[in-house]
Amino acid sequence: MTDNTTNPPRPDRVTLFASCMVDQIAPHIGERTVDVLEYLGIAVDFLDGQTCCGQPAFNSGFRSEAYPVAARFIELFEQVEGPIVVPSGSCAGMVRNHYAELFREDPTMVERASIVGERLFELTEFISRFFGNAAITGRLESSATYHKCCHLLREIGVNEAPVEMLSNIDGLNMTPLERADVCCGFGGAFSVKMPDISSAVLDEKLDNIEATGSSTVIAADTGCIFQMQGGLRRRGSAVQVVHIAEILAESLINTSETSSLN
Repeated sequence: MTDNTTNPPRPDRVTLFASCMVDQIAPHIGERTVDVLEYLGIAVDFLDGQTCCGQPAFNSGFRSEAYPVAARFIELFEQVEGPIVVPSGSCAGMVRNHYAELFREDPTMVERASIVGERLFELTEFISRFFGNAAITGRLESSATYHKCCHLLREIGVNEAPVEMLSNIDGLNMTPLERADVCCGFGGAFSVKMPDISSAVLDEKLDNIEATGSSTVIAADTGCIFQMQGGLRRRGSAVQVVHIAEILAESLINTSETSSLN
């Protein structure tokens, strides 16, 4: 699914798939995701039994270990109605693009996975598809640049929608990032298996980030965020890396506070 210019009927309820990284490492990203969705008038449900989509094991070559985790994901989320929203392009890509391969010897599971995958959207993809890129018009005084996460761009085809959303935030000075669509070097298990290559890729990304003069880097995948933030801290840089849900939610809070004073 790609950036959209026409919007289908807007849902009034979704189910949040937090992703294991958000759940275990960055729960605030999940909270900000809910804030943004509720601002759009959407009720957000959460399945307490959710865990992982199986991507870490799958990408590491442990297909037999990934299978039951992915099957559990399908069993849980096929029970809910309406859209499923996840603040992660890599998780969305896993379910929509790689479950077919993981379940290839079980046509029934492939079909079940396809049905669930058709209802699964990354956060900015969901907003763009159902509400449009101008749906959020907040305010935030800051300078920032945007990193195009590999999975968001290449796995599910979301390119300019997040940039357009950020452009609608009053006071947010966005500076284009050179080679914004080039990997940050994370790649999940890749950064562990090939640390030297990962570090070299990261160094180029950080050089380009610092060249923008921005105080903030915005991304849409938690793995990329921690990869870039860790590299910047090792450099002694004060630049912060945040999830786009955090920026959208903070801009809305600022707008609400301003309105209450007027």
